[in-house]
Amino acid sequence: MTAVVHQQREVRRARYAVAAVFAVHGSVTGSFATRVPWIQDHASVSAGQLGLALAFPALGASLAMPLAGGISHRFGARTALRGLLALWTLSLVLPALAPNLPVLCLALFVYGASSGMADVAMNALGVEVENRLGRSIMSGLHGMWSGGALVGSAAGTLAAHLGVDARLHHVLAAGVLTVLGLVACTWVLDLQPAEDEEPPPRFALPPRSALLIGAVGFCAVFAEGASLDWSAVYLRHQLETSAGLAAACTTGFTLTMAVARIAGDRVVDRYGSVRTVRAGGLLAVVGGLLVVLAGHPAVAMGGFALMGLGIAVVVPLCFAAAGRSGPNPSQAIAGVATITYTSGLVAPSAIGGLAQATSLVVSFGLVTVLACGLAVFAGVLRAGDRDRPKITAPDAAVPGPRA
Repeated sequence: MTAVVHQQREVRRARYAVAAVFAVHGSVTGSFATRVPWIQDHASVSAGQLGLALAFPALGASLAMPLAGGISHRFGARTALRGLLALWTLSLVLPALAPNLPVLCLALFVYGASSGMADVAMNALGVEVENRLGRSIMSGLHGMWSGGALVGSAAGTLAAHLGVDARLHHVLAAGVLTVLGLVACTWVLDLQPAEDEEPPPRFALPPRSALLIGAVGFCAVFAEGASLDWSAVYLRHQLETSAGLAAACTTGFTLTMAVARIAGDRVVDRYGSVRTVRAGGLLAVVGGLLVVLAGHPAVAMGGFALMGLGIAVVVPLCFAAAGRSGPNPSQAIAGVATITYTSGLVAPSAIGGLAQATSLVVSFGLVTVLACGLAVFAGVLRAGDRDRPKITAPDAAVPGPRA
């Protein structure tokens, strides 16, 4: 019994530690996003050049994420996360130092690559903690990421308001977040590969199970990216609202997603991943229809809020399902993450291109159709949705170490 109590304490401590890691990861993103205008002016790039540069983080992440599994296998999960998270927090400094477009693109490529590898490592550990607890925590972990992003954004907004040089701001932020991340990593699970376990390939295509799960994540992230980047434009130009009301719509969408993620674990534990995603998909479809048919700003804002509520927990559940879908969780999670990052890269430009050819109404009609995919294909998340081992008794088996 003493051993079981010790295991329970270790897993609970690991849960809080990995939640802190998610918050630190999100804070870096929030810190960067608020200083993009300063970085644009410092590098002397046009709006079109900035758009090109901002594609490089997703490109770097997509190429680097498959490497995370091999790094975890070689060094162990805790050491790998510690190094990758520190690389990510310190990379925050690079974009603000870029004097021109080529250097900015290179800096953002490194920034994205380190983000993606740390993302895979922390999600793999989050899935392992969830498996050992026997209840859903992935939605809450991603809620912590959103909370961290909001904190980073608030600090960045204050720095920008005070006219603080972004280089100084990001050096200070990177220093603080690196220390916080290293401290948090002290208590995450120290998973080591079994002696006879073959190392994963240095670079491999996503397994088939990850492709199916990733397709569901693709639909959710497409709707998220479209709403984040185009909801304000939709209200401002399609419904002719004020700039302030248009901005409030985007803020409301973000807050809806954060709150839904934090509260989502209880829903998942009660109804399961499949029914939760199906219900979320239906909410997203209703929200999309309200946006498309809206004749008044309030209706469109309600539609975007429903979309945020419907898609909020999908990506965390995709990562959780990927981590339980095969013998190599890191490789499966990397595959799903690569697909979802690609969706986030494609969505804003696809919406803009379709709107240029037709209208924003048609663009969000496409978003609504993709949201239907959440309800139709939610069944692929069933892998491991039941019978997760929970440490409650001396004979409760703890899953073996996995890299």
